[in-house]
Amino acid sequence: MTMKNPPFTPIPEETLTACLAQLAFTDQGLVPAIAQQHDTGEILMMAWMNEAAVRESLTTGVVCYWSRSRQALWRKGETSGQVQRLVHFRYDCDRDCLLLLVDQTGVACHTGRRNCFYHEVTSDGIKVISKVEIDPKTLYSK
Repeated sequence: MTMKNPPFTPIPEETLTACLAQLAFTDQGLVPAIAQQHDTGEILMMAWMNEAAVRESLTTGVVCYWSRSRQALWRKGETSGQVQRLVHFRYDCDRDCLLLLVDQTGVACHTGRRNCFYHEVTSDGIKVISKVEIDPKTLYSK
């Protein structure tokens, strides 16, 4: 059974400002964000957000992160089409970690897997526990 998402309602400026004031950003102006598929609970990925990424995500409903390697906003799915639509935006008791409940289109990982957590450490060694669903060359050919 697929759960239907209500249409996204942009967060009002007053609430957005209050949220940003409460978040405990690092000295680099970042906060870790965990993306979780809203209807299955699958943990998809972890990335970083800065104030601008939080603001954009809460006003557009399309998740935006901060790319530390590119030093630029990273709009999830902009080049791959694998968009994350924001369903719920939460933060923890210390206000230093975000939980984004999302509706993920396709795969979340740049390796072409559904999620980024595909290495498992066992007593028999480290194993890859999920297959590539989309060849990364195809994923980023747009």
